[in-house]
Amino acid sequence: LISQPDTGEQALDITEALVRSGAVDVVVVDSVAALLPRSELEGEMGESSVGVVARLMSQALRKLAGAISKTNTVVIFINQLREKIGVMYGNPETTPGGRALKYFSSVRIDMRRIETLKSGTEMVGNRTRAKVIKNKVAPPFKEAEFDIIYGEGISKVSEIIDLGVKLELIDKAGAWFTVNGERIQGKDKVKEYLESNPEVADKIEADIRANAHKLLTPQARKAAIAAGRAIDISADDFEG
Repeated sequence: LISQPDTGEQALDITEALVRSGAVDVVVVDSVAALLPRSELEGEMGESSVGVVARLMSQALRKLAGAISKTNTVVIFINQLREKIGVMYGNPETTPGGRALKYFSSVRIDMRRIETLKSGTEMVGNRTRAKVIKNKVAPPFKEAEFDIIYGEGISKVSEIIDLGVKLELIDKAGAWFTVNGERIQGKDKVKEYLESNPEVADKIEADIRANAHKLLTPQARKAAIAAGRAIDISADDFEG
């Protein structure tokens, strides 16, 4: 279900209607920075519209908060970074849409491209870092890195390699990897090997899921216990 409304008011009205209906599990608004208020659409070029999006978001989120809690719908707001003008000290980065979204959000994730992935001279994807900068349901400030391949999405095979190395299921020495007794040079070659041998990839993935609890920090273990969840995490916790 995709909707491309003309104004920000329409976009947020549609979001509210979908949430209240309970017919969908997830609603994604892409993006807050692109929301166009009706007053700006109908106004002249160059007219000032300071704070209009912030007021719009504040009103919408107050209405959405109750509906979300009743229907358990997940609403994801994608936003962009802007730089504050004239900031000499501290972080100059900010996000459009005012402070209401920061306040109402249960989880906020800062995602950045940290590396361009290449196959020879051709760019094939990005290495991405995700940092949880706010979390009401678990300890915040966790970080994760993963590969996004153009036309494919998040690379599952690359994630298997990274987690396999962390859990010492795959041996790594410099640029060399040892997988299932095979010594292979370079991560790209390891990916090719696992893609050509899916039974090996499935075996490593199963071992990762069986040992996933070892990746938890002491703080995360305490949080899991406090939440009444078992430390022996099942594979279902890592689906998707």
